[in-house]
Amino acid sequence: MSSNDPIDPVEAFRKAIEKGSEAQKDFIKQFSNIQQDVMQNYFTVLRGLTFYNAMFKTTVQSGGRISIPEAERQALNIEEGDLVQVIVVPIERKRKGAQQKET
Repeated sequence: MSSNDPIDPVEAFRKAIEKGSEAQKDFIKQFSNIQQDVMQNYFTVLRGLTFYNAMFKTTVQSGGRISIPEAERQALNIEEGDLVQVIVVPIERKRKGAQQKET
């Protein structure tokens, strides 16, 4: 085509659609790679958090005390006087003086 040839609007529209389609494919591919990286990092962090840790439920006793079950202490080789880190996530809140239903 020379510079004097008329531009075919249908052909120009088709090329624009193809370019848009390619741009969308590239965006989705990049977005998928980012999502995959994020999930990989998430699972790496999660694995790191659970590798040398234990998760268990316990009841808060008087004075705010909690107990680490014996099986977890043995598995993690925790002895009296050891320093441990605790992350507290309340799962059920009991009200003082609340009566529980008897079955």
